[in-house]
Amino acid sequence: MKFNFIYMKGVVIKSTGNLCQVLSGDKVFSCKIKGKTRLLNIEFTNPISVGDHVDFDYDEKNQLGLIECIHKRKNYIIRKSVNLSHKSQVIASNIDLALLIVTIDQPATSLTFIDRFLIQSEAYKIPAVLIFNKIDLHTKEQQKLLKKYRVIYENIGYKTLSSSIHQPKTIQTIQKLLDNKVSVLAGHSGVGKSSLINLIDKDLNLKTKDISSYHNQGVHTTTYTEMFSIKTGGYIIDTPGIKGLGLVDLDMHNLPGYFLEMTKYSVDCKFKNCMHINEPNCGVLSAVSNGLIASSRYKSYLSMLEENTNYRRNNY
Repeated sequence: MKFNFIYMKGVVIKSTGNLCQVLSGDKVFSCKIKGKTRLLNIEFTNPISVGDHVDFDYDEKNQLGLIECIHKRKNYIIRKSVNLSHKSQVIASNIDLALLIVTIDQPATSLTFIDRFLIQSEAYKIPAVLIFNKIDLHTKEQQKLLKKYRVIYENIGYKTLSSSIHQPKTIQTIQKLLDNKVSVLAGHSGVGKSSLINLIDKDLNLKTKDISSYHNQGVHTTTYTEMFSIKTGGYIIDTPGIKGLGLVDLDMHNLPGYFLEMTKYSVDCKFKNCMHINEPNCGVLSAVSNGLIASSRYKSYLSMLEENTNYRRNNY
């Protein structure tokens, strides 16, 4: 009996449950996952993710591939499932650059959300950039708030950009950042991720919608994470809107090291294992008191520590 199976390697560019699209060379193949796959010691709601490198057997007769192996991920971004507190979802994997799209209003992105995203990026060694979008819609008060936000994160060392549909130079800057990289765009629904991708590569023409005037929140136009090849070189991953990010698979003893500004002042702490909560002679607490560390960042740090001791809370 002759079998029409071809052994192939590829990258997952779209995943919809048990079915996914795999890019191998310049062709895309429909594939299914073999059995129940588990990675690390975490139960994922999605065993396979966009960005995963896979091996698969392709059945030419039925035009369907069977994924046999998922290669070890170099990094990933995950969020906790809202309905399943002990499970988590991989948003994307094997990322070279993470772009968080932030809006001051319509919808508002909180500093806590920004910090959670940056902590994940630091933990998994993914360079991150903050893009403050829709600045053409800002009031004078919102312009002041934008300046404050940018100062907080630029002082830490993060790159920030401001963008709108009327700023072609910013789009060119983003295009250069994405050059020959696998980059992921993340943010709340309605922050303009798909619109931004359309400006980066007009050939993609992704669907977009206005935000809900009733809830002042975005409407989901991207329902599944998907990777696209961009003509300037590289790949960009568009993700569904994220309401919140939980902390998963992070050792809380390492948390202070993911807050880059804390490492600078932790050398002044009396105790080597100082967690910067209420310990005497703490260099970080002193820096917070003196305005050298933003109070919003320290509040985010405390909230993450508190969540870890009570991780069954569903406020992600």
